[in-house]
Amino acid sequence: MNQSLEDASTENLWRDTLHCWNRLPNKAFFFILLAAWLAIFQFWGNAILGYFHSSSLFAWLLDQYHQHPDDQGQGKWIPFLVAGLYWWRRHELLKLPLKVWAPGLFIVASALVLHLLGFFIQQTDLSIVALFAGVWGLMGLAWGRDWLRHSLFPFFLFVFCVPIGLQTVTFPLQELVSWLTEKVAHGLGVDVLREGTQLFDPSGAYQYEVAAACSGIHSLIAISLLAAVYGFLVFRGAWQRAFLLALSVPFAVLGNLLRMLLIIITAAIGGQAAGNFVHNNWLLSLTPYVPAIAGFLLIGRWMEGLEQKEAA
Repeated sequence: MNQSLEDASTENLWRDTLHCWNRLPNKAFFFILLAAWLAIFQFWGNAILGYFHSSSLFAWLLDQYHQHPDDQGQGKWIPFLVAGLYWWRRHELLKLPLKVWAPGLFIVASALVLHLLGFFIQQTDLSIVALFAGVWGLMGLAWGRDWLRHSLFPFFLFVFCVPIGLQTVTFPLQELVSWLTEKVAHGLGVDVLREGTQLFDPSGAYQYEVAAACSGIHSLIAISLLAAVYGFLVFRGAWQRAFLLALSVPFAVLGNLLRMLLIIITAAIGGQAAGNFVHNNWLLSLTPYVPAIAGFLLIGRWMEGLEQKEAA
């Protein structure tokens, strides 16, 4: 019986998806233009051939994700996530007045100019922004201004596809987490010394360094993405979504502080080997995400209560 219900539910969902697809106007118009737009970036997307010998912007992007899987590898999954969020809002989008909107050409033309600038000055990041801006413009051209307005937030997630230099952010986070770990450990009665980003026991029982991977930058990216998706699915107001996104920074710092404290306290009790076990344990490596998930749920419930009071 349960299997039959599951099969029926899956079939109904598939039929609903096909029905929505059939209702979407100007599909051929959009996808032909999209193919032409993507071809530009496939064949004339990357100008820094001395560093990566391919004219394809997509090949360059995949190489960046492969070289930096911890802080940029999520980029290759973002298009699937964005597509899933569009599918999630399919009924809402199809209720809009969908029609060709000529000003969308201005967005596409502006994106093309940005790409040409990035191509000639060999700043590939500008071309990546231009790629997604142009796709957004093509959607407006095919389906109108209201489509752009209602779909701006899921499209914002493409910012996580852009490889960025994180060194200027990573080192201050390393210093902050190591400083906070020292101060909180002292408050808990754990004797720990700090030199820069290194934390060690005065007797030499253990020594750790808050390296780039422990600074919070990896969890910051993941938590920011989590905040963006959660804000999109639960809230409609821009301020709620922006507020949740802003909370990503303190939650990432708090989570990595918690993880470093677990390592230091365990090492203080059981020595370097015990601290290493906490450091290397895959389950405990998820510690930085606990404050973020709990915090988002609690603050989200509080903001939902505010919305209900305002609506009453």
